[in-house]
Amino acid sequence: MTRVEPCDLSATAARAAIATGVLSAERLARSCLDRIAAREPEIHAWAALDPELWLRAARAADAAGCPGALGGLPLGVKDLAASRDWPTACGSPIYDGARLPFDAAALSLTRLAGGVIAGKTVTTEFAGFLPGPTRNPRAAAHSPGGSSSGSAAAVAAGMVPLALGTQTAGSIVRPAAYCGVVGYKPSFGLVDATGIKAYAPSLDTVGVLARRVADCRLWVAAVGGADLTPPEDAALPRVGWCRSPAWGAATKAMRDAFETELPRRLRAAGLEPVEVDLPPLFAEAMDAQRTIMAFEAARALAFEAEIHGDVLSAGLRAQIAEGRATPWTDFAAACRLRDLAMAGFRAVLESHGVSALVAPSAAGVAPRFEEGTGSPDFNRLWTLLRGPCVQVPGLCCRETGLPLGVQVVAPRCADALALAIAERLEAALA
Repeated sequence: MTRVEPCDLSATAARAAIATGVLSAERLARSCLDRIAAREPEIHAWAALDPELWLRAARAADAAGCPGALGGLPLGVKDLAASRDWPTACGSPIYDGARLPFDAAALSLTRLAGGVIAGKTVTTEFAGFLPGPTRNPRAAAHSPGGSSSGSAAAVAAGMVPLALGTQTAGSIVRPAAYCGVVGYKPSFGLVDATGIKAYAPSLDTVGVLARRVADCRLWVAAVGGADLTPPEDAALPRVGWCRSPAWGAATKAMRDAFETELPRRLRAAGLEPVEVDLPPLFAEAMDAQRTIMAFEAARALAFEAEIHGDVLSAGLRAQIAEGRATPWTDFAAACRLRDLAMAGFRAVLESHGVSALVAPSAAGVAPRFEEGTGSPDFNRLWTLLRGPCVQVPGLCCRETGLPLGVQVVAPRCADALALAIAERLEAALA
């Protein structure tokens, strides 16, 4: 029988073991650090790590009895979040080694719930599209995705059971899909974004990457204060099966898995798939997301563009220039279209008698590392609608064996339902 190392436990399993005294926070930390020592030279998931600081925090948690919902569990933190104990470089040489005198709210809330901050994980440049050094643990020649690249890779490699991510277009769901882990983008605002470097404030959403859906529920409930208990109705409603407006970009591997394998798995999960084709409004909403993202990025990153413009990547400079050239009237029109789409989404679900959708998480498997972090087009619409998205692993490409992801998407504030459906799907895809 293969021995299961503490670092390979899900967050919920590790928390249960700590609560019963079978495992200590320090032993879990040491196991994670051993895995990091073994795999970090290849994966490059970490932007800042201090093993002794992590161990001191774990020993302090043990001494206190590991109280709280997260008692003793370590969390990797995407290097966009302010932290007193580690530099906050935001994936850019502009802030290399920069230290801030405060922590982002999500870090403080994690500690208040008994969690241990492990260190900072790699992000792309300001959560944009310029890749960092991180490799995909499933296949090192491939990208882990962006921008929560280090967080996804750290979880997939068994370095931490939980890692904070952010999503403005597709930066939690896509890397989770590429690395074959669970990624949960909660409803907009459920997890406080104070202290996290903004890219597009009306889109930026804080979430988590983990090994199981229940792990994501555990962390977000603890730091967000929401009741995410699964609905009592064990049957759960029917679920929409939606290719999404980006379907034309799907690879053959995704088309085969989504159209053939997924419906069978949904039925095996006790979920009745109902095909849902979205009206043209939603394809237009994808363009609205691009407009809003560029317009807000030009303002959120105004200082960096003004003072350090020559250090920014060409791609980021181009998006900032696009945002500056966008008239306010175009931005306002995009916001109105977003609001129409949010209202229309609920109407579409009601007209089909479903409560949520299942859609592709990405166009296909992770691209080669040198090809970049992949397209967020399968995520833009859902992020714009501000509802929960839960990426569920389990499908794979027959030719390469690399992961393919699908996501459960629901209206804003229907997080408990989205997680319950995702958990049912997770069991069917296992």
